[in-house]
Amino acid sequence: MPTVMLATPDDFDGWRDAARGLALERVPPESVIWQVGEAVGDLFADPGESRRASPSARLSVPRDFLDLARHAILNRDPERFSLLYTLLLRLQDQPKVLEDRADPLIRKLDRLARDVRRDLHKMRAFVRFREIPHQPVPAPDLPDYPVGGRAQEWAGAAVRYVAWFEPDHHIVRANAGFFVSRFAGMRWSILTPEVSLHWDGTTLSEGPGASKGDAPDDDPIEAVWRTYYASIFNPARVKVRAMLKEMPKKYWKNMPETALVPGLIAGAQARESRMIDTARTSIGGNRAAAWEALRDEAMGCTRCPLYKEATQTVFGEGPVDAMMMLVGEQPGDQEDLAGHPFVGPAGQMLDRALEEAGVDRTRTYVTNAVKHFKFEPRGKRRIHSKPNAGEIEACRWWYEQESALVAPRVTVALGATAARSVFGRTMTIGRERGRPHALREGGIGWVTVHPSYLLRLPDKTKAEEEYARFVEDLKGAAAQAG
Repeated sequence: MPTVMLATPDDFDGWRDAARGLALERVPPESVIWQVGEAVGDLFADPGESRRASPSARLSVPRDFLDLARHAILNRDPERFSLLYTLLLRLQDQPKVLEDRADPLIRKLDRLARDVRRDLHKMRAFVRFREIPHQPVPAPDLPDYPVGGRAQEWAGAAVRYVAWFEPDHHIVRANAGFFVSRFAGMRWSILTPEVSLHWDGTTLSEGPGASKGDAPDDDPIEAVWRTYYASIFNPARVKVRAMLKEMPKKYWKNMPETALVPGLIAGAQARESRMIDTARTSIGGNRAAAWEALRDEAMGCTRCPLYKEATQTVFGEGPVDAMMMLVGEQPGDQEDLAGHPFVGPAGQMLDRALEEAGVDRTRTYVTNAVKHFKFEPRGKRRIHSKPNAGEIEACRWWYEQESALVAPRVTVALGATAARSVFGRTMTIGRERGRPHALREGGIGWVTVHPSYLLRLPDKTKAEEEYARFVEDLKGAAAQAG
């Protein structure tokens, strides 16, 4: 019975190499023991047996599987390595098994990956650095630094920042790149129970786990931050259950602003009444202001790497009280440059179809599942590249906020990527298009093709038929909107 030793609980590369070798030999999942760290005694294990694949070994797997595996392997579930290996073997005989969202194995791995993505987001949202002037690292020693030189420079730095975080899963190393990119000019440490990260402005290193007592409890800046938070607190948008879902109480003790939350909530009703009275005197009230704040926040989005190459965030547009919302895949080249959705060839095709369907585009809200242009450079041209599952999921937060604000009667998903964002799962366009689907958050979902699909059809007769069907889909959605 082969035993695979992985260096760390989040050792994706080690798992991938071992799983590739095992799969090439068709070793059954129940015959493999997966262990992290040093081996423990097992009468049936074969510690001398290695299943690392040769560099030339190849296995064919969908891109979505790699994204699923990279996230699911960070989960604390002890079965994750075996479950992913089982799926890897099945993919060799059933290449489309990932499309079966009812399959128990797919559902479980999706849940593991979803929990990890949520934890990754929580760390990015709830880590709070506290300033420590003229002090050495409060966490344990930094063994990866050489003695003297950089270590002395680090310890003697004028200002350092330290944060404490308790993740639910093995996400700390996976999130390191985000914090290095976001806080490149700072010298900081993030302490967690299992592993700590240290950045000196040039080099990232790891240290052993720490305790909460190693991190500071307060700093002078937090008084200013609490004043700011209290001043922008909007009681009209307080939903306690939703807030606790997004910001569980376990994170409150590490965040300066959360100490104010109980008192602010207690006075929210009186403040909300005053705000409603004020809002009634102006067109649009709080909803338009909330949308503008959301759009402005999205302009600085770094939830996935796509922002690094795109020109800008392309947010949704249209009336915030629209009865119909149209959701596309992502901005194209012209949209990326203009900063507006659906202004290129696909947008012109959409405008034409909407007009024939009797739909006024100026009365619809138009947005995309992914807000940044993903492309591959080809000389001077930028060629569209389809967003992957991770990028769709990262951007889904923005779509959900737009949907909650606009609250349309009908949401039309234009293409498979949009459908995945709207429904939270893979949809087969041919089977699901042109009919209503109840949405979990309320309202009706409607599926059709993306207008760019019509532009790619080489056969003129086929293109005309598909265009006519697209117009009928839009007519059906408009009838549902009323």
